[in-house]
Order: sequence, then C-alpha cells, then structure tokens
Amino acid sequence: MAYLDHAATTSMSPASSAALIAELGQLGNPSSLHEAGRRARRIVEESREQIAAALGARPGEVVFTAGGTEADNLALKGLYWSRSAADPRRRRILVSAVEHHAVLDTAQWLADHEGAELVLLPVDGIGRVQLARVRELLSVAPADVALLSCMWANNEVGTMQPIAELAELCLEFGIPFHSDAVQAVGQVPVEFRSGISALTISGHKLGGPVGIGALVVGRDVGLTPVLHGGGQERNVRSGTLATATIAGLAAAIGEAVDQMAARAAHLSNLRDLLVGQVLRVVPDAVLNGDPVLTPAARLPNNAHFSFSGCEGDALLLLLDAQGVQCSTGSACSAGVPQPSHVLLAMGVDSVQARGSLRFSLGMTSTPADIAELVAALPGAVDRARRAGVSTVGRTA
Repeated sequence: MAYLDHAATTSMSPASSAALIAELGQLGNPSSLHEAGRRARRIVEESREQIAAALGARPGEVVFTAGGTEADNLALKGLYWSRSAADPRRRRILVSAVEHHAVLDTAQWLADHEGAELVLLPVDGIGRVQLARVRELLSVAPADVALLSCMWANNEVGTMQPIAELAELCLEFGIPFHSDAVQAVGQVPVEFRSGISALTISGHKLGGPVGIGALVVGRDVGLTPVLHGGGQERNVRSGTLATATIAGLAAAIGEAVDQMAARAAHLSNLRDLLVGQVLRVVPDAVLNGDPVLTPAARLPNNAHFSFSGCEGDALLLLLDAQGVQCSTGSACSAGVPQPSHVLLAMGVDSVQARGSLRFSLGMTSTPADIAELVAALPGAVDRARRAGVSTVGRTA
C-alpha cells in the first residue's frame, strides 16, 4: 500500500504514542483537587507549556479543543459574537475564498443565522490572497469589520499565505485576525506573532492523536464561549480536559517543531521526486498551486495535479484498486461530484478542477510509495480518460 494522503491524517509519532499510552491507564480529572486530579492537572499544564513554547505563545494562551474544526468554530463564532456585542456595526467577516470548510461553513452559518456579512477574499492563480484587495476591503469601513480569517497554508494545493503581511494589516486597522495553521505546524515555521489574535492547530495532522486540538488565543482577545458548562480553559471552552490526548498532542508538536528542518528536507525531496516522476509519465498533467517548490512558497509535503479528461473520483478509485491512496481534494455531496472550491477560486475551470488529485506525504513516506504511484498512474489516467468526465453536477 502506498499511502499518499497524509494531509488528511498521518500516523502518530512514537513519542506521541508513548505519551498517550502512559496516560490512558491513569485516573484523575484535571479539575479535581485530590492527588490524582493534581497529577492529571500537572500533565495538562506541562503539555500546555510545551505547546506554547513550540509556537511562541504564552501557556495561558493555549485553549484545548476536540480538534481543528472545533477550534475554528470557537475562533470565528467567539470573535464575531464578542465583537458585534461590543459594537453592533461589526458585522463583516472577511474570509479567504480557499479556506477549509471548517472555516467557510462556520462563516456561512454566522451569515445565515447571526446577521453577519460574509466577504470572500479573492486569491490569484496559485491560490494566494491578494493583499491589495484585502487592504482595500479593510479601508472601506474598518469599524464594520468583526474579524479576518486566512489559513497559514492551503490544505489542497499547499500554497503558503502572506500571514505576516496580513497580521500587520489587521494590526494597523485594529481587526482581530484568525489563522487556521492545521496544515502548517511542524512543516514550516509557525509563530503566534503580533497581529494574530487566534491560531488553530490539530493533533492528527502532525503526528498526534485524533480528537485533540487547540486554539491559541491572545489573553486580551475577547472571545465568547461556544460551549457552556464547567468553565474550564479560561471559561472559554468548558468540558473535562482529555489528559491523555493532550499529552499526546504536546509530544507530537514538540517533536515536529524540534525536527522541522530535517522533516521539511525529507518531505520536499520526496515531493520533488514525485512531481518530476508524475510529469514524466503523464506529461500533460498540470501542477496546481505555487510552482516554486520551496517551503516559503508551498508546503513541503504537497503535490496537487489536474489530469485533463479525467473524473477525479474515478481516477482515485482506479489508483486505490492498485494500492495507491490519495485524495481528490473536492467535496462529493449526495453522490454528485463537485469541483474543488479552492481550484475554482484560483480560476481553474470546473472540468479541470474535477479532474484533480492531491498527493500528500508524511514521515513514513518512502521512494517506494512514489514508485508505486508512478507504476499505477499512466494506466489509471488512460482508463479514466476513456471513461470521460461526467456532465452530472457540472457547474459553470
């Protein structure tokens, strides 16, 4: 089996597994005052300190959640409710058009149910937010803006976003800035720097457990809770703290950040090999995203291609039948294939967008995985092209 879908989930690291297993058999609620509770609380706070140190934050700024989706919901809803309650004019939510659905759908929910005005920030042909347009939108009426959200790196095409410049813009206009850094942590430098109000991370994307994540949020940032109950995590996120998975998350982040340079070199070397081999065996394949294959421009583990004349889902299944696992990077609703919203925002036509696949690498990836892909890909592409692209569900 060649597993080339590490952006969807990757295997737990040995350090994370060891930390998780060590806590699974232990008793103690971190909110309890007896010895078992104090022991669990110590593990939680040591983990919080480790995560904060890895991300350039203060321990008190790390709020644990059940994963990236919850953290994104807490960031957008919490910021919006807090900002609009303080000033009812603050209704505009600026969100990049290529965000993960955890952000896009949350922003849309606020527009549908809470009176928010959703503004999608345009991107260029490689999927990067256009800074001049962002400045223009902020300048129109900054007092009306509730928040701005833009991911650190795109989960489909791997393009890095201009986070430092966006943070400076938001600082200049006094706008809270949230960034979903789920794909970026451990692959490229991620720092909770000035101008960033909230930062989303997730365990299972970087070698930690599934079901744990965090929102790093500034101490002076107003955030209305989404969950109510015991008042844990600064009264921002109620719920019993999951000591074991928190320990696993901290171990994974600490290890990933400490080894980031070596990991990035390993992954980018494999990625470059994959890109070159795919273009060799399918010469008309199109590499989507930033063509500059450096960590400053593109995630080191990402290669995203369009294959003309193919239906992405069909191509995925043909490869899967030969033991090669990857992702289409597109949503499939009720059995009707839809083109990727990321590619459409980049200006890719819907037919080409639907014929796209994402290959993403992890620390367990090897040249043998790429060799399996290269052996299977030409025949799969040929079969998919002979089957053609369905017109069902095609959008203009």
